[in-house]
Amino acid sequence: MSDIRKELVYAALNRAITSIDYDIYDDIHKQHEFKKQTILADNSLTNDEKTYAIKELNKTYDKNKIFLNEGTRRTCENCNQECLATLYCEYCVQNYLKANFSNWTSGNNDIDNLIQKCQIETLRPDTIIEWIPYNNLQNIEYLTKGGFSEIYTADWIDGGYVEWDSKEQKLIRLGREKVILKGLENVENANQRWFEEL
Repeated sequence: MSDIRKELVYAALNRAITSIDYDIYDDIHKQHEFKKQTILADNSLTNDEKTYAIKELNKTYDKNKIFLNEGTRRTCENCNQECLATLYCEYCVQNYLKANFSNWTSGNNDIDNLIQKCQIETLRPDTIIEWIPYNNLQNIEYLTKGGFSEIYTADWIDGGYVEWDSKEQKLIRLGREKVILKGLENVENANQRWFEEL
């Protein structure tokens, strides 16, 4: 695959999105097809960039189908559930996350339950909320203080999830990435205002 000019790809995606006539393309399926055809017709993109752009469109399309609970369902070859996503099976992702609940803890049941709830309701593999253990961070540097927390930057050694590997039945991580951290105070006394600060 040749170098992907991401700025150009995202500009083309933006053009495709902003040129939709919502009176004509009045549901997510018609809108997706219009965006896809617009990308395929864009002569400023290479074939590899078009493939990349369509994969990005498919990620959003899968998320929207799951969120709205509409679209053509397919039978997952692994769990046999009727899923909506095309790039992954939302049920396999949820089951994978559930199976790993006992492998991590924040030390606070309320926080653990909130993260688990977010994970069960996740719409895309690359938007999963996680607890990151301190030992998975490097190069931690103080930035500022605000509200209930101190703000830091750090390198997350493994990085977040980016996609589902259907063959291996597991989530794939990005690899090292820069993150912003909040050093939370009074976790054991967390209340509604504390959670709103997150």
